[in-house]
Amino acid sequence: MVNRKELNPESSPRAAYGARVRKLREERGWNQDDLAGRTEYSSQHISALETARKPPTLPLSRKLDLAFGIVGTPDSFEREWGEMRHGSLLEGFPEYVGLEGRAVEIRLFEIGIIPGLLQTPAYASALADGDVRRGTIEPEQALERVSFLAERQARLVRPRPPTMLVVMDESCIRRPVGGAEVMSEQLQYLVSFAALPNTMLQVAPYDIGERRPFNLPINLLTMSDRTMVAYAESQAQGHLDRENTFVLPALSAYHQLQAESLSQTASVAMIEQVRKGTS
Repeated sequence: MVNRKELNPESSPRAAYGARVRKLREERGWNQDDLAGRTEYSSQHISALETARKPPTLPLSRKLDLAFGIVGTPDSFEREWGEMRHGSLLEGFPEYVGLEGRAVEIRLFEIGIIPGLLQTPAYASALADGDVRRGTIEPEQALERVSFLAERQARLVRPRPPTMLVVMDESCIRRPVGGAEVMSEQLQYLVSFAALPNTMLQVAPYDIGERRPFNLPINLLTMSDRTMVAYAESQAQGHLDRENTFVLPALSAYHQLQAESLSQTASVAMIEQVRKGTS
């Protein structure tokens, strides 16, 4: 075959995915146009997928499963895509997300950006687009990241929603993301979030200085059986912990953080001042 690019499936998860698409396609006697017609993607897209020039996405994985008749099987491309995505996430985070959707109480502390569960779609997209411009992810991955966040947020909308206690460093509301319009919408959403009956929102002001007990973001979950889980991460590493020797001191430090932070009323007032440009 002319201009056929051979890949080593062991060179990367993306190469393995593309090689398997090509293998299943050729086993059925289809060319790339045939598969394109069955998935509603272009033949150029199929070619780029098979040669690992484009990353797989969830929608395409589902279309491939339908085309090849492997929906819901252990060999499905949706399953492989999920394993690839989770493999690119920080250690412990996939398990944390599963627990987050079942927690009865969620405590969050964030520095620098609005916590993911409170981000508007426009704010989340602006952050993802920034990573695309820096070349750290591709546009398809940016869309998946925003979609994944929306899925996490949707899991918290249920008849008995979890209690959410959120403390944000003042830098979260003062760091502009996405321009004035995106930031104004985001800050307005925070005000609306604080008004919900199951939430508490506080800002940890700059002037608490060294009294701030955490130097990194941390999430604490309380499950229905009252067990607790802590998840903390740095730029390159995540850590999920169930041991009381870590979780209980973290919970105590969180209580100290809440005591040092502004009240919800004062926090909302500060957010409104920042949104209106008066502070």
